[in-house]
Amino acid sequence: MRFLLLLMLAFQVRALPAQGTYSVALLKYNGGGDWYANPTSLPNLARFCNKELGTAMALDIPTVEVGSPDIFAYPLLHMTGHGNVVFNGQESENLRNYLIGGGFLHISDNYGMDPFIRPMMQRVFPELEWVELPFGHPIYHQTFDFATGLPKVHEHDDKEPRGLGLFWEGKLVCFYDFECDLGDGWEDADVHGDSEATRTKALQMGANIVEYVLAGTPRP
Repeated sequence: MRFLLLLMLAFQVRALPAQGTYSVALLKYNGGGDWYANPTSLPNLARFCNKELGTAMALDIPTVEVGSPDIFAYPLLHMTGHGNVVFNGQESENLRNYLIGGGFLHISDNYGMDPFIRPMMQRVFPELEWVELPFGHPIYHQTFDFATGLPKVHEHDDKEPRGLGLFWEGKLVCFYDFECDLGDGWEDADVHGDSEATRTKALQMGANIVEYVLAGTPRP
């Protein structure tokens, strides 16, 4: 019951513009991977959403540990990094309960995370497989329209960007951007030297994720 109440409060963020309510938290994990990568990305995304979507997201982004009950206070968790990720049994169960209960996880591969995050998410949902989202999925068509899916932020291995999802009982509970690097695109302009157009596209796609989650149900 406490979890449902917290989520109900969190989903009211767009109706309470003066509160500066948190609606996203950075997920901290074990294993040695740099969960703290892209320190300017989430404040910039929150600032962009406040301006373009009319949200009231606080710019002081909290960090929550994957095994902590604190994750239940936020409708949206963001996870990134370049390297190793380890979820123990308790952490896997905690994240599973959070996602089944109505929470949402966005994972952004900062290059090098992919071989580690896949087996860890299989611990969380051993019965699920990653599904590539079709370009018509509502997450690509919120305030900003992405007719061909994710924008390409960094080249990495010169592959097409892919948006992958985990669905629990037909509901998208985890969105994973791979070969895209949205989080890098949200960073301050002087961090990676990305063009203004690239950064804008990345922020727009990030805003779509926020809008999709805070709406509770996707728009048709």
